[in-house]
This record gives sequence, structure tokens and C-alpha cells, in this order.
Amino acid sequence: GQKAHSTRHMPLCTRTKLALAGRRGQRLSPRQKHLLCIHTTHSRTYTATQSPMAPSSTNRGRRRVVLLPLPYQGHINPMLRLAAALYSRGLAITILHPETRAPDRRKLPADYRLVTIPDNIPPELAASEDIASFVFALNKNCAAPFRDYLAGALRAEEEGEDGRVAFVVADVDWFAPLSVARELGVAALALMTSSAARFLVYQAYPSLCRKGYLPVQESNFNTAVEELPPFLVRDLDRVMDMAQHLAYADLLAHIVAGVRQSSGLIINTSEDMEGREIERIRSEITLPVIAVGPLHMMTASSSVGSSLLTEDRSCLDWLDTQQPNSVIYVSFGSLVGIDTDEFLEMAWGLADSQRPFVWVVRPGLVHGCEFSTLPEELQKNIGSRGRVVSWAPQQEVLKHPSVVAFLTHCGWNSTTEGISEGAPMICRPLSSDQMGTSRYVCDVWKVGVRLEVENQLKRGDVQAAITRLMEGKEGEEVRERMKDLRHAVGKCTDEGGTSDVALQRLVDFSV
Repeated sequence: GQKAHSTRHMPLCTRTKLALAGRRGQRLSPRQKHLLCIHTTHSRTYTATQSPMAPSSTNRGRRRVVLLPLPYQGHINPMLRLAAALYSRGLAITILHPETRAPDRRKLPADYRLVTIPDNIPPELAASEDIASFVFALNKNCAAPFRDYLAGALRAEEEGEDGRVAFVVADVDWFAPLSVARELGVAALALMTSSAARFLVYQAYPSLCRKGYLPVQESNFNTAVEELPPFLVRDLDRVMDMAQHLAYADLLAHIVAGVRQSSGLIINTSEDMEGREIERIRSEITLPVIAVGPLHMMTASSSVGSSLLTEDRSCLDWLDTQQPNSVIYVSFGSLVGIDTDEFLEMAWGLADSQRPFVWVVRPGLVHGCEFSTLPEELQKNIGSRGRVVSWAPQQEVLKHPSVVAFLTHCGWNSTTEGISEGAPMICRPLSSDQMGTSRYVCDVWKVGVRLEVENQLKRGDVQAAITRLMEGKEGEEVRERMKDLRHAVGKCTDEGGTSDVALQRLVDFSV
């Protein structure tokens, strides 16, 4: 752990100025009140563990931002991309992370600090699909260590040992640390790693429950949600039992309340993708709403090593042997799972399409199976036409000239990465925000086709979706619209674009 500093070494002039200001009746800011408190009481030793690297001299005196990701791959990626973008504009970076699934220090730039804080999360809870319980436990267990770390950072700042803590950025799910930062007088902004449309669902959740849209009932699947166009009820969330539904509703209530009490909301999106949704959020919360995405386009991908899984880069060599615009890339992300039947039907559908493919079959993709392999008969059928890997460098794969389409679960990171590389999509959403994102891909932006499934996925469904996208007039129009959207989003992230301007606004942020 890092040793706490004694208050005896605090600058006397600072302590005196603050005390005199208080006696004269001058109003003190929350930050000044906190500094007066830590100057006149004994310091506590905080339990955060500093990485062994010494602070770089290039960071001395730079304004510092403390970033707190949620320990899921899909949340870590955009947070570290935001860190890279802020670093490129002159801010010093501290990544504060719970022990669970902490990033590899060696994959981060040398000038970053990585600080891990104890979370006391049982491994079985971290590995479970009970996301609400996991997030509540993280907030409960990490609030005190976060407070101790941030208090120590303010002491170091006041002693002149480190640059000023400019602000904190915490994932929206970190409602307790957002509250702690506010109490200590530090500006704290919440990062929504998913879409603006998804945050509108978060805000509307109590109303959607009162009006009977939630919990989702299959008989109500195709009912339009008039309050949240273009969503149908089926797009709101997966079907959950009542206990899960109530726990999730409680979590979202905490998240929205935490955001409303924060200093601002950062969203990993762009004005061109979700301008209407961003404006609606601005009209409903009296906070700065900063759309700085897609974040993976705001900095070089080589500057961020955020994958928790080992990438199999051999698929890039295989792609080099394929014809341009011929390969379908298939991935269902880092979290969601499928059953054995769906796995096999997907495999046969890809084989029957007679098109080359790269398929990410990560450990645990199939429920109940740590590792999954294709049946021997199927492997013979596919031959050298398909490549199965346990994890892939997704942005590089999507960028490869051999890749023509992306069969995706419509996670937000995957969707924005597909758009940035102009890869039209075949959508197979499975849970959470993926259904709503699929609605935007297929029916709003119209840059993909939906894999139509009645009850259980069938191989013919896969083959039909591939044919729709790759052949005929509909597929041609989808591909053209994707080119247009890619161009528009690129303009947002170029110098002077709306996301570029928003990022500078964030760099200059102060309260």
C-alpha cells in the first residue's frame, strides 16, 4: 500500500488561509472545506495499492484525471480509450480499478498510474450473471477505499507533490464513488459506455414499469413504446423473473440518481449517430452532456491495450490469404453466452452459406462449456474456408480488406467499431441493450439486416440473413448507407467535428 502523509507536513500557509477564511465568514468551496479538514485531523492510511512504477517527471504539475472503469470488458475498453484521448491532450492519467479483472499494468502506457483497490468480491459472484448483485457489492465494498485514495490524492496535490486532480470519470454504474467525489469537492463525471438511447431507457425505467411495458412479457413483444421511439417492448430488455426485474430496476434507479448528482454525463456516441437522443437527455437533466464518441476513433488503437483475453492474431495472416470483400466476421462479444443448439445451428448456417468466415468462439461462449469445438463432420465440411479463434483483435479484423460483413450480437462497442470500418451488419442480439441497438442498426440507420428468429435459431435463418445482405438490391442499399454513416461519423471525430470539440470541452472541464 501507499504510505499516508502526516498532517504535520502540510503547508502552514494553506492551513492558515483556510482557517482564517472560515473565521471571517467567507464561504468555502467543498474542496476547500475538505482540505481544511485534512489539515486539522490525522490522516488515514488508505488501502489502495500503487503500481510499482515511479511517477514520470513528465507528469509533474500536469492536471490529473482519475478514471474508474467497471470491471467488464465492454466497460473497460471505452474507459481506457477515453483515458488515451485525455492523455493525448495533456492530462496525466490514473486508472483506479477494483481487484476483480484489473487491467494488466504491462499493457498500459508507462506514464499511466494503475491503482488497484480491494473489493472483497467472492469469485463466484464476479463470474455469475447476476450483474445487479455484483454492481451493488462493488459500490458497497469500494466506496471507502475510493474515498481513502482520493483523499490521499488531494493531500499530495496540496503538498505540491502531484498535479491538481482536475476531475474524476467513473462508469455510470459507480454511483457510490461518484457521490464520494462530490462530497470531497472534486468534479466527478459519469461515463455511459453504451448508447444515448440506452440511457433514455435507464431514465424512463420507473415510468415504463408503471405503464406495464416492464417486466417484458412475450405477449407484448411487438407493442410500440410510444415514449421511446423507435423501440418496441421486445427491445427494452431480456425477459427476467420478478426478482431479477426488481433488482435491476433498483440498480438503474441508483445509477440515474448518481448521474443526476454528478458534474456531467459523458456518452460514448456522436451527434451524427444519436443527435436527437442526446438532445432529449440534455432536456431532461440539468447537467453538461458530452458526446465524445465513438471513443475508439478518438485515439490510435495501438495506444490502448485493454483486452482481458489473449488475442489470436493468426487470423490476420489467414485473412491475408482471402479475396477482398469475401469474409464474414462473427463475434458475440466478451460476456453473453449461447446454448449448445444455437452454437451448432450457427456453425452449420455459416458452413451452408459457402462463404469464408472468421468466428470468435471464446472460452465460455457456450453455456456450461469452458471450451467448444466444432463436430468433426462440420470441420470437414468447412475445411479451410472457416477460421475459428478464441479471441480476435476486432478492430484490425474489421479493418481488413478481406472482411465484407459483421455478424454481431450488437453490443455497443462492436456496433460502433463496425460502423467506423464500414462493415454492414447481420444482427443477432441476445440480451440487455443489444436488442435496442439492433433496432437502430436495422430500422433507424438501416445499415444491417436482422437475423430473423422465431423461437430457436435455425441454420436456415443464418444462411438467409447472409444471402439478404450479400445478394440483391436490399443488401446493396444497406452497404451504401453504411458507407454514408461511416463517413458522417468520421467527420464527427475529425479535427473540428462535434466529438473532437466535445473532447476538448471535457479536457478543459472545471467546476
